[in-house]
Amino acid sequence: MNLLIALLSEGANLLWFMIVLPAVVGILVWIFREYHLPRLLLVVSSAMINLVCALSLDQAEGFARSFSFGPCGLELAFRIYEFSALFLTLTAAAFLLVSLYSVVFLQDQKSAGLFMFYMFISLAMINGALLSDNLGVMLFFWEGILCTLFGMLLINNLHQPKTAVRALVLSGTADLLLMLGIIITVVQAGTPKFSEIQRLPITGVSAVGFLCMLLGAVGKAGGMPFHSWIPSAAEDAPTPFMVAFPGALEKLLGIYLSVRIVTDLYDLQPGSGMSTAVMLLGTLTIIGGVAMALIQKDMKRLLSYHAISQVGYMVLGIGTALPVGILGGLFHMLNNAIYKSCLYMTAGSIEKQTGTTDLREFGGLAKRMPLTTACFTLCALAIAGVPPFNGFFSKELVFDAALESNTLFYLGALLGAFMTAVSFLKMGRVAFAGELKLPMGKKTIRETSFGLLLPMGVLAILCLVLGVVNTWPLDQLFGSALGITEVYSGWPHSTMLVVVSLAVLALALVDHIYGCKKTGSALQAADHIYYAAGLKRIYQAAEQGWFDPYRWLVSLAGVFSDFCVLIERQVSWFYDTAAVKVLLGTGDRLQQANDGSLSRYLGAALLGAAGVAVIFIVML
Repeated sequence: MNLLIALLSEGANLLWFMIVLPAVVGILVWIFREYHLPRLLLVVSSAMINLVCALSLDQAEGFARSFSFGPCGLELAFRIYEFSALFLTLTAAAFLLVSLYSVVFLQDQKSAGLFMFYMFISLAMINGALLSDNLGVMLFFWEGILCTLFGMLLINNLHQPKTAVRALVLSGTADLLLMLGIIITVVQAGTPKFSEIQRLPITGVSAVGFLCMLLGAVGKAGGMPFHSWIPSAAEDAPTPFMVAFPGALEKLLGIYLSVRIVTDLYDLQPGSGMSTAVMLLGTLTIIGGVAMALIQKDMKRLLSYHAISQVGYMVLGIGTALPVGILGGLFHMLNNAIYKSCLYMTAGSIEKQTGTTDLREFGGLAKRMPLTTACFTLCALAIAGVPPFNGFFSKELVFDAALESNTLFYLGALLGAFMTAVSFLKMGRVAFAGELKLPMGKKTIRETSFGLLLPMGVLAILCLVLGVVNTWPLDQLFGSALGITEVYSGWPHSTMLVVVSLAVLALALVDHIYGCKKTGSALQAADHIYYAAGLKRIYQAAEQGWFDPYRWLVSLAGVFSDFCVLIERQVSWFYDTAAVKVLLGTGDRLQQANDGSLSRYLGAALLGAAGVAVIFIVML
């Protein structure tokens, strides 16, 4: 390990191993797209090499490297320190499991090589963004991920690119905000380097810079208001895409930058107006995402709305600007990457066996897919916040910080926890409990393959392990990386918060039982919430896209287009109609005046000369 640390810290080796090598591997994977076994070995071995390199950098004491780029004095500045090295390791570990699942899942599909090519290019971009000490360099790699995202969504959808365009518009808008925030930050700080920027006060123009940067980071994590492409991708994109991006990698990168903005770049104070605004955004994301998840009948769409909702807990915790909240947001980011990726994987395994993720088409799968059922159950308990799973402990930290900041935000987070439990009770009972039900034409199914079960099993077990031994991630990973000395690990310090959380979970169970008895169906167990007084209209408006920022942007673009068409028509009318009529009319009048009168010609000449004289005098 020491030899590898020395190798990576010398010369341009950091650049070659962490950025160039993944890109080269991506090209090789595409070249071997017709051969599954070489592709599998190349993907797994290279992902393991990337993990070993990341672990070695995590063990290093930290260093900075700069490389001249181009004749204009541009500089590629990279820096390894405890926090960035930690995220490199988390990303590498997630990529290993996700890439293994992806290459096995797509082994029979022609698009597998292209998909894995985009995956490894994305890894190179993410590594570059995490390593960058220069905000401009980080933005370059950040934008590279937008390109790979667009490319992956176009796979098998070249003739129906609506989801890819939606993702490009929304993510691109978030990136433009980030770009504006970076420009303001660099101007205000007087330097583009992370390591040289002193925490800026959030006042005046700097407040705009902070808000733009944070919105850009939240947009990359999949939070509101840049979220609506994710449920659309659940319908169009292959399941491994959902596992990799909304499930894990984009969350890690977006939250990484969010924390750096709050802890390194700007001085966000607890209880300040900007802190309240960030917490409000987090709370609305929690409630808005999970409320839409409640009414979904497709497994991947339901999980997609939860992927949005879970970002809200992270943003809420970070927005408190309290150590307990920031730690809670980071721990929840890690937990979410684990159980959400696994939940997407279970949906993909079901899709492999049944050909669909529509909950109306199958049920009772526990009899034929017991290991998939076990993985789903562990992760569902974790995301619902049931002790002693990891999701329980990270939510309690966020609850603690929210209650200390403002009771309304705490109540909003509790409401989100209630609806999360209700939706997973519905999904789990429909998909796995009861009598076996298969789509028409399917006579039998079996447990999914070992290559898909392995990453699922590892992630499901981690949901329990990281809950029971949460001291390691909270104190030794995130706490140490941020220099937080207070201890927030172990069992939650507030017994009252735990009791309230358990009561909310019990209420969710009662609500599910009530809904099942009322409708006679587990699938419709949450429909009474949809039809509740005052909520039905809101739900219908949401389903029609009235709350979708993409629709707002499209409508705004339509208004601007209509305005441009109106201007173009007026300009065309002026030149094609008005000007012609004026010229023809003038010609007719001049022709009528041309009657051979010498006195009239002399008067016109004198009048013209007088006009020229006036113009000459005025110009002088």
